[in-house]
Amino acid sequence: MKVKINEGCIGCGLCEGTCPKVFSIKDDGKSHIDKQPDQSDLSQVQDAIELCPAQVIELSNL
Repeated sequence: MKVKINEGCIGCGLCEGTCPKVFSIKDDGKSHIDKQPDQSDLSQVQDAIELCPAQVIELSNL
């Protein structure tokens, strides 16, 4: 699976707080992917997708 953050991130930090193994807020104030999720991260990544107020996180099965 692959996670992606599209344009429009507002840097609220909810994704980082929900799944810090995958997401982090960098110096530009936006969320970035630190590592692609594995199966053990799936639930937290899905929570981050649902919580994202900008709705810019995508998860695909590759």
